[in-house]
Amino acid sequence: MTAGGTPAGRGTRRTRDTGRTGRAGEAGDTAPSRPPLGRLLPYLRPHRGVLVVVALLSLVGAAIALAQPLLVARVVSTVQAGGSLSGPVTVLVALLLVGAAFEAVQTYLLQRTAEGVVLSTRRALVARLLRLPVAEIDRRRVGDLMSRVGADTTLLRSVITSGVVDIASSALVVVGAVVAMALVDPVLLATALSCVSVSIVAVAVVSRRIHRVTVVAQARVGDMSASVERALSAVRTIRASGATERETEAVAVSARAAYDAGVRAARLQAALSPAGTVAVQGAFIAVLGIGGARVASGAVEVADLVAFILYLFLLAIPLAQVLMTWTTLQTGLAALTRIEEVTDLPGEDDLPSGADAVALAPRATAPRGSTDAAVPAVELRDVVFAYPGEPPVLHGVSFTVARGTRCALVGPSGAGKSTVLALLERFYDVTGGAVLVGGTDVRDLPRVELRARLGYVEQEAPVLAGTLRDNVLLAAPTATPQEVEAVLASVNLTGVARRTPLGLDAPVGDDGVLLSGGERQRLAIARSLLARPGVLLLDEPTASLDAGNERALREAVDAVAGDRTVLVVAHRLSTVVDSDQIVVLDAGRVVATGRHRDLLESSAVYRELASSQLIG
Repeated sequence: MTAGGTPAGRGTRRTRDTGRTGRAGEAGDTAPSRPPLGRLLPYLRPHRGVLVVVALLSLVGAAIALAQPLLVARVVSTVQAGGSLSGPVTVLVALLLVGAAFEAVQTYLLQRTAEGVVLSTRRALVARLLRLPVAEIDRRRVGDLMSRVGADTTLLRSVITSGVVDIASSALVVVGAVVAMALVDPVLLATALSCVSVSIVAVAVVSRRIHRVTVVAQARVGDMSASVERALSAVRTIRASGATERETEAVAVSARAAYDAGVRAARLQAALSPAGTVAVQGAFIAVLGIGGARVASGAVEVADLVAFILYLFLLAIPLAQVLMTWTTLQTGLAALTRIEEVTDLPGEDDLPSGADAVALAPRATAPRGSTDAAVPAVELRDVVFAYPGEPPVLHGVSFTVARGTRCALVGPSGAGKSTVLALLERFYDVTGGAVLVGGTDVRDLPRVELRARLGYVEQEAPVLAGTLRDNVLLAAPTATPQEVEAVLASVNLTGVARRTPLGLDAPVGDDGVLLSGGERQRLAIARSLLARPGVLLLDEPTASLDAGNERALREAVDAVAGDRTVLVVAHRLSTVVDSDQIVVLDAGRVVATGRHRDLLESSAVYRELASSQLIG
């Protein structure tokens, strides 16, 4: 199922109840001091068999290339001696054809290996992204993360196709050419190397700066992608607000920053090209001048000078390739740096629990999965919680929810209601105290097992791009058609599934735009119910609904709440009046608990909320 179109993590975000602003990650502006060539090995190791074959082909190709000048020299000598050319020419042509065939096979294997590296890297990167702690995702921009999956992994391909193997094969040719040139004439070799050393020094000086600047340039591309994603995700709001021009300019500013960073990288890369050209041309001029004088003096034969010049070509061409390849390699390694900034982050299940740092309340107070009716379905004990780097949101919150009952959390905006649900789902771990589900501390339950016990419906009720079927089966992919029909009927969505010939295969649009707000909410509840959770968590399900949709949704919740525990963050009075228990939160503290009628008499905060229909 396509998981695109989710609104979470767009641009600069504000988290409900806390008013906190998430910071976009600035990772990528600082590059390591040395290009991480050694970090390529884990990516290449699964393909080492193919790379060995490519290396052998490179050796054969280098040998063929090094043999060609000798054959040309033999042709020249044969012409001078008036002998037959058929033998040497036939061998030369055969070597050219064999070399071309080997090069074609090598290129194909390299391209296929590069695609394999990109595929495995993308899979690993996506797997890590979808397992990052929620706090880590909250502080980053979705567009920048998408850029790493798309653009950066594509650039990594160049490391394979135009990187390490090309440099290695070119190095073989260069070494062979230098050895052959030394055998022909050491004086001419010294002349050529004195000129070529100019480009070698230029590469050594510029390469480190190219890597650092390229990392920054790709980070700016990530910023631009984040700006575009932010604008497109809210395009209706932007147009309705008359802000199209302002948002276009904002994206243009980020595009300009990416352009400026790219120009800085191009400026450094351009510095290498003239250095290589001057060095190579200078070497040819010097060899022709000095070589001509040595031929005239009888120190070198004409055939030897021709062979030396051809070897100089063999030296110059790979050297030019190395210069171009090195800059390409720096771009790929910069992409690798950005990729590993994410893959090196700990996953959600890799993090230690809060109890490893702070002495908390007793854990595992009931057997895991206990069904004893006396054990509360949900319990909070003196819970304290603060988002990283921010003041506490919850201060000693305690309450219990009995099995099979309905509990409503109410309070002003910012009271900490949604945070309680986030702690139950272990999107975050408590700073102090304990959260228990079925009598077991949630930190003692694997997250998969914990979340299988809970059905969670977010306030925005995100619908994933795809079809109705994709969304309904998200939490229970093996559900039968009969089970799907039953759960849709329980939330009054049967008509939606039948209003087009496509039925459940009807598309819902990006972010579920083809559904109404009430339909999205009911679809989110159906998705959770199909997994048969024992506890249903609803985060302000009627917040954005009109009266008709609110009534339909309330009826749907009533229909499914009979055999399960429901904990609802309430926004409207009509949602809470029939609750078995109402917990009133204010400024992160429980200020009252009870039923609706009792709280009207005993709690001033609740009376004020009720008088305004609980709208915070």
